[in-house]
Amino acid sequence: MDLNLAVLIDGDNIPSSYIKEMMEEIAKYGNPTIKRIYGDWTKPDLTKWKKILLENAITPIQQYGYTKGKNATDSAMIIDAMDILYSEKVNGFCLVSSDSDFTRLATRLREAGMKVFGIGEKKTPNPFIVACDKFIYLEILKHEAEENESESIDSKPITKSNIDKITQKDIRLISYTISDLADDDGWAFLGDVGSLLQKKQPNFDSRNYGFQKLTPLIKSIKSFEIEQREATKGRSKLIYVRNKKQNRNKH
Repeated sequence: MDLNLAVLIDGDNIPSSYIKEMMEEIAKYGNPTIKRIYGDWTKPDLTKWKKILLENAITPIQQYGYTKGKNATDSAMIIDAMDILYSEKVNGFCLVSSDSDFTRLATRLREAGMKVFGIGEKKTPNPFIVACDKFIYLEILKHEAEENESESIDSKPITKSNIDKITQKDIRLISYTISDLADDDGWAFLGDVGSLLQKKQPNFDSRNYGFQKLTPLIKSIKSFEIEQREATKGRSKLIYVRNKKQNRNKH
């Protein structure tokens, strides 16, 4: 069953140019039943949001800056989040900001049993990222949308200049995760590997490294081997992965 999500956007902190891709991404995880954006709408720099809000049925929440800085917007968003939590109308939140001020809010919502998705730019501080169940970078969504204007690229790399390069640290994370789940022969179901990677590192996303899915990312790394198996029911194939022998000996 789809999650009912409250989408709360820090208007002072997120560029309006990302909104279309962001809403499409959120729809993958649930139904955005509440959509609000916070900011001081008397400021000229927020005027570019107005048309976009109408197109996406997002409710603007006026928050005057009583003091210098953006703490008023943050406070309003946090208060609303807690009101929504206690209303019991949703079972998940999407917090859209690159600001670490929402770290405690994300933690509190998860303590209450909510699923918490974070969306922000790559400059987002790590404490906010790890406080979420899953964190998605806006830059990746923009690149994905640009690529999707051409042909389907499920197994093709995204060729953009600021895609992250896979590091030895990333490879070790994947390798240890496979080992955590492996059977006696070293094989682990790739779906389980992806889920555990997400729990260990909420911003882990194959798109960060230029691949639409986890399978082609794993195939691109020489340290791993992949095996397709027939499913007992249905036509789909199950994908299993393991560390190559020399790597298994290191664990």
